[in-house]
Amino acid sequence: MEQLFSYGTLQQIQVQLDSFGRKLEGHKDTLMGYLVNEITITDPAVIASSGKNVHPILVYTGKTYNLVEGTVYSLTDDELTKADDYEVDDYVRVEAKLKSGKRCWIYAASKPL
Repeated sequence: MEQLFSYGTLQQIQVQLDSFGRKLEGHKDTLMGYLVNEITITDPAVIASSGKNVHPILVYTGKTYNLVEGTVYSLTDDELTKADDYEVDDYVRVEAKLKSGKRCWIYAASKPL
């Protein structure tokens, strides 16, 4: 199973049902070295699922005192691919280390905002 840290719309039940066909179970953790900014989404399917056109997006700072609270979910390889499909091109999936010491995938800004 792959570990995915979510700080935004992937925590919404409807987005989980639309993307994975099931409600995900997860646990709280904290990401270090990032801040949350906002981005306007134009993909109609993503807007329909999340119910909003402004989504949070992670911006790397490298400063360990910058913290983002979120939820870590265990996903199959297929579900991780579905998460990739849900995220628009403004996001890139990268590996990160959480405050707990665990490693996981995150979706962060693909270019400077």
